[in-house]
Amino acid sequence: MTAEPGGPEDRLRRFATIWSRAVFPVTSTSLTRPEFEEELLPLARRLSEILLAHGFDADEARQVGAALIDAHCTDPEALTRTLDCVDAYLVLYCGEDGPQEELRMRSSRIQHAMAAGFAQALRERTLAEQEAIAQAALRAQGVVAQALHASEARFRAVFEGAAIGIGIADLDGNVLQVNGALLRMFGGSEQTLRSRNVLEWAHPEDAPQTWRLYEELVRGEREHYHVEKAFNRSDGTVLWTNLTVSLLRDADGEPQYQLALMEDTTERRLLNLRLRYEATHDALTGLPNRTLFFERLEKALSAGEGQRFGLCYLDLDGFKTINDSLGHSAGDRLLVEVADRLQSCATAPGEMVARLGGDEFVALTTGPATQREVDDLADRIMNALVTPISIDGRDLMVRGSIGIVEGPAGERTPAEVLRSADITMYRAKSAGGNRFELADPEADARAITRHGLTTALPAALDRNEFFIEYQPLVHLGDGSVRGAEALVRWLHPQHGVLGPDRFIPLAEHTGLIVPLGRWVLEESIRQAREWRERYGEDTVAGPLRINVNLSPCQLSHPGLVQDTVDILERTGVAPEALCLEVTESALIGADDDLLKPLRRLAEMGVDIALDDFGTGYSNLANLRRLPVSILKLDRSFTQSMQQFPADPVDLKIVEGIVSLAHSLDLAVTVEGVETGAQAEQLRILGCDTAQGWYYARPGPPERLHDLALVDATG
Repeated sequence: MTAEPGGPEDRLRRFATIWSRAVFPVTSTSLTRPEFEEELLPLARRLSEILLAHGFDADEARQVGAALIDAHCTDPEALTRTLDCVDAYLVLYCGEDGPQEELRMRSSRIQHAMAAGFAQALRERTLAEQEAIAQAALRAQGVVAQALHASEARFRAVFEGAAIGIGIADLDGNVLQVNGALLRMFGGSEQTLRSRNVLEWAHPEDAPQTWRLYEELVRGEREHYHVEKAFNRSDGTVLWTNLTVSLLRDADGEPQYQLALMEDTTERRLLNLRLRYEATHDALTGLPNRTLFFERLEKALSAGEGQRFGLCYLDLDGFKTINDSLGHSAGDRLLVEVADRLQSCATAPGEMVARLGGDEFVALTTGPATQREVDDLADRIMNALVTPISIDGRDLMVRGSIGIVEGPAGERTPAEVLRSADITMYRAKSAGGNRFELADPEADARAITRHGLTTALPAALDRNEFFIEYQPLVHLGDGSVRGAEALVRWLHPQHGVLGPDRFIPLAEHTGLIVPLGRWVLEESIRQAREWRERYGEDTVAGPLRINVNLSPCQLSHPGLVQDTVDILERTGVAPEALCLEVTESALIGADDDLLKPLRRLAEMGVDIALDDFGTGYSNLANLRRLPVSILKLDRSFTQSMQQFPADPVDLKIVEGIVSLAHSLDLAVTVEGVETGAQAEQLRILGCDTAQGWYYARPGPPERLHDLALVDATG
């Protein structure tokens, strides 16, 4: 099959060609360069698939890195050139015009995984080769001992031609012979090496068991041992080796010499350290990243009795605005400066600063007295952010919100601590920002519950967990039931029946209020149709009317009018049977675009009620331009009327509102009527209808049926 010119296969082959040309000079393969390219082509295809896959598979990328070892690319330079090619050309030739920033991030993760796979495979091959050499050395111990006497020439050929360093010493540690490979590893002369005793090669980073194993070997108690060991070179650098030391016995089985086999692992160790650093540090700021922070936090939380921890969770206030206005480059420079300042705040033992991502940072302090230390750390952080940061000639004021969690070790998991800090930080941000707050278990529990309700809302609507209760609207003049307000409830599987104050704000925040409001509207109008079918026009005041609340989100939704019309037509209910309640605060300063759907509904015959009137401090003159026909006085106006007579000042205020409303041809409904005294006062003041516990609590539609039936039969 011939690849289409310029197509994916053609671009893939071009990438493989570039890769093979870069790596071929440093391989030990017997293939020609074109043959080597064909061997790399399947690996290039796997890299392209990893880049474009829906999810990132680090194991696949590691396998590609390991495959380089099988292709005889064992020189560390081969890995360096491979990573450079992947970084420069993988997205260019295999990106298929995808989102470049995301593909670049994916390419970086591929490089890290390939390097890890390469290092692991190289280590496994080296260990296997070393094990084979060690086994061969063990099997040849007797032969070597005899060969030292029988064939010096043959021994020299093996000794000098070995690719690994070999040294022979007596049981007192005096070096007797070294080969050329060992001399090259240490970088000194043979005389220098032979002048040193083995015991002089101790290094501060030696494992505790290293010299214990050595003593056991020279005493004849063990035949060999294997350790990772560091040596100081004559030039001051450190040589890291995989060291195998074996005991050589004479013909009678008595210990005679020690044989050391050394493999230089310095470059591999540096590569591993580099990969470890990159895996545990933030590429932008150089701070420890989420991985290293969780390691430290887990260690702090598992400390012994009497140890405590303190955590400051910082989120910058208004960082998105800086990113949006000045660009991500300026935002990155700002983050680097913030990171430097935070780093200067955590210099005491047991303190660290890390970047979790975005503009979120954490500072950790540990020890027996973190109650005071964590507050001091938070103060230092807030003070460090006071001085403006200069970016592109602009002095930017940087502020942050901090959530503080402090407590004894051993009581919580890292995830629980970070969740509490995150919740507390958002509490500080909600309080205005530029401050820190201490974690509060009760506030955490409320936030967790609120989050649980938020995530459960969509499924709750699908599972029909919502239901509606109806509270009667009673005419104050003759006591007749004129209709009811529909009040939605949530029958939660764990928390029981929840009122709208528990979930309506969450629904508005998530946007679920639109489908939920549509469901409430449809169910309420369907109930109004059932009432009319059951009672017809026989109630005292004619057909019963249903009042449905509209949230600000619903009010601005473009489908409000059409949804309402469709539901009315589908149920066969006249618009006059519906009243939509809108809070006063939602209409304060409303422009014509926001009022337009309400005007259209009002022109159709739907009543519009201004709910909670008196709480929003709206301009009374604006009532003339609002398409409302009913004012619903807030329950705060009825609280002083529980005793008869009421406060004269409150009566005058209500009387004035009622007079104004009636002069504008607006009916007045009062909420929160709980006593007969209140009802009588409101009737005298001229209010039209009322609702409250004095008449009936919200309940099932059958209760309204009973009340309406009483009115109809006298």
